[in-house]
Amino acid sequence: MNKKCPPPNYELLQHQLLPAFYVITFIIGLVTNGWGWRTLWQKWKKLGNINVFVLNLGLANILFLPTLPFFTYYYLRKKWIFGAAFCKVTRFFFNLNLYCSIGFLTCISVYRYLAIVHPMRAMGKLTMMKSVTISVMVWLLVSVQSLPDMFFPKMWKNSTDKCYHTTSKEFVQDYLKYSLGWTLTGFFIPFLITVGCYGHVTLVLCRTNTIDKVLKQKSLRLLFILTFLFSFCYIPYHTFKNLTLYSRVLLTKNNCNMWDNVFFSGHQVSRGLVCLNSALNPLVCLHVNQHIPASIRNLPQRLIRMIRASQTTPVTRTDEEIQQL
Repeated sequence: MNKKCPPPNYELLQHQLLPAFYVITFIIGLVTNGWGWRTLWQKWKKLGNINVFVLNLGLANILFLPTLPFFTYYYLRKKWIFGAAFCKVTRFFFNLNLYCSIGFLTCISVYRYLAIVHPMRAMGKLTMMKSVTISVMVWLLVSVQSLPDMFFPKMWKNSTDKCYHTTSKEFVQDYLKYSLGWTLTGFFIPFLITVGCYGHVTLVLCRTNTIDKVLKQKSLRLLFILTFLFSFCYIPYHTFKNLTLYSRVLLTKNNCNMWDNVFFSGHQVSRGLVCLNSALNPLVCLHVNQHIPASIRNLPQRLIRMIRASQTTPVTRTDEEIQQL
């Protein structure tokens, strides 16, 4: 531990790299979300109850994308001119987009898990009303989790030029505790659920001979896309955010972590990467919806037919097929 920390390269990281990320995300996000909304509108009746989560995921992106020009101006001009209230509002929309995206991706993974692994149990239970209710619960839960962030100061006491992503140094220790709890409930638990669902789906698809090979390939591809999304956007952001907060806590005690600049640099890069989720989410959802195959939608009917056939004429192969389904 040293008592003096070399200053990080603010010019490169905050005033060049972040604005570049924001501009790219804004442009790509407008295109992909527009494409996603158009596809959702055209195929609304064909997508099933999962379209409710797709719709809400798109809404979360739309709430966040308009804030990017303000962030771009702020980091390029090195001065926040839009007022303290709007600073907190933009940060709130960032958090709302981030954790609603994680929440709705988790809901989609659970629905696909039930439809593939437990088709009989899910039959008739995945209704539109339940999807709407779950979506409302996700919005409320994320809003409750994000609301305390707005009560932390986002600006210096004697200056209105800064709009902190987290909070000022006087409250950083309390913010670290809040951030750790937020990471656990808002990211880590949904991440485990998503990995568990798609991991089980992958095992079922690989072991089942009654499911088309194309479906297996598409499901494995979706698993890869989600793994990439979490690894590329969500995991680095939460890791470096909390490490940077911890390093700032040490600085308030006149201690400097030797990895302080590494944590800070990683956090700035991860902030840019996590914004890309609003541009990448529509691609994930379009992949999910376009490839919900007829074989999955017909699994309950096929299973009922096999059960009826086994009751009239017992066949060993039919029992094995039921077990595989």
